[in-house]
Amino acid sequence: MIPAVVNDLIKHLKEGLVEVTFEKINNGGTRVMPCTLNPKILESETGKSVLVGSVDPSSSHIAVWGMDVKAWRSFRVSTVTSWKPIREE
Repeated sequence: MIPAVVNDLIKHLKEGLVEVTFEKINNGGTRVMPCTLNPKILESETGKSVLVGSVDPSSSHIAVWGMDVKAWRSFRVSTVTSWKPIREE
């Protein structure tokens, strides 16, 4: 992904929920992961205050809170095939 797109993805992760689709490294399968870096959502999910610092858009990986697995996960930026913000109901 180009840096401007990565910056936009990071911005949306910090603002709310995002659905990220990427190719898994271990088996080549596709993973669709609802995730976030939003401090309010993280506190609600973990019961702890979590401060998300800056995320380097040139990094090869992005660590996020996986909403479906209720745990920290990461993905390689180079394997992302699509992403979109998720509207909160």
